[in-house]
Amino acid sequence: MNLYEHTIVVKQDVSTAQIKKLTEKYSKIVESNDGNVVQTENWGLLNLSYIIKKNKKGSYIHFKIKGGGKIIKELEKNESLDQNLLRYMTVKVKKFDLKESYFSKQEERERKEIKKN
Repeated sequence: MNLYEHTIVVKQDVSTAQIKKLTEKYSKIVESNDGNVVQTENWGLLNLSYIIKKNKKGSYIHFKIKGGGKIIKELEKNESLDQNLLRYMTVKVKKFDLKESYFSKQEERERKEIKKN
């Protein structure tokens, strides 16, 4: 089994209910292809580095997936047809970092660090 980190960028005008549906849709695609979604993170609405399809911002959704290569092919085939998506990217990794949330608010991270000390 391979480990993948997969991120999609959704248009800025898509509602939170639609984002939830997209997350469920792509999770079901992974599971129907004998894969497993280990973790899903909603990074929220972030500024894009450059304008993509007349959008200055995008909602980021990050999946940590365990499975074979055919899962990624199926995901990307469906994502290329989805009008709500701006971009998607998949990276094969050796292991997952499930403890750290890199896109949580800075204040929350500082509180966690204070609790550790």
